[in-house]
Amino acid sequence: MSPSVAQLNLTALYTIARREVRRILRIWGQTLVPPAITMTLYFLIFGKLIGSRIGDMGGYDYMDYIVPGLVMMSVIQNAYGNISSSFFGAKFGRHVEELLVSPMPNWVILAGYVAGGVLRGLMVGAIVLAIALCFTHVRVPHPFVMFTTVLLGATVFSLAGFVNAAYAKKFDDIAIIPTFVLTPLTYLGGVFYSVTLLPGWAQTATHANPIFYMVNAFRYGLLGVTDVSLWLAYGVMLGFAVALATLSLWLLKRGTGMRS
Repeated sequence: MSPSVAQLNLTALYTIARREVRRILRIWGQTLVPPAITMTLYFLIFGKLIGSRIGDMGGYDYMDYIVPGLVMMSVIQNAYGNISSSFFGAKFGRHVEELLVSPMPNWVILAGYVAGGVLRGLMVGAIVLAIALCFTHVRVPHPFVMFTTVLLGATVFSLAGFVNAAYAKKFDDIAIIPTFVLTPLTYLGGVFYSVTLLPGWAQTATHANPIFYMVNAFRYGLLGVTDVSLWLAYGVMLGFAVALATLSLWLLKRGTGMRS
């Protein structure tokens, strides 16, 4: 009996995702080690040296307060970076055209690449959380909120990385967004401070930053404290996920930046 369409799609999805996982593990020295070293330095400098002079933040030790932000920052950056470099590499090597002319639905192609980005984000997040245990006691009062926030955040920025890779024409193009957009949004998203410390106009501007909602939802999962409504945070994350997924599928359908 011939396999059903659903079985064929599942096999194709598994194949793309497995290739992405093997790529991550094959170059683990580039994908997993650098974030671990960077976050260790953040914990040492901001948590131990500077944090001891800052005192409490939001009712918690400064080290405890920045742990959720640093974990979420590492998840976002690595989920984004994985799919942007991987998919652009497929474009550069011209084997993305083979995917586009195959009978695979576009959603399978997109889901396979996003799965790789999400997995790398989760792996790096777990590593950073393990490093945090060396500096402070990590409590998880709301594990469901913590896990779903990481999953949604990694998905959103994996999709954003896909859009970046689709439009990119050279390797320099995939570095522009992380440098001039992603990094400023991350540092201004409440990773190192509570938004309540900012003046009114700055608080309003911060609420336009999607990373602010991700960081605060994850902080609620780890500490039980947040500067924004949890339902609003989930609404923002789901809204961005749907919008970026729709745009990504449209780009795949049109073959924007993918066909020579």
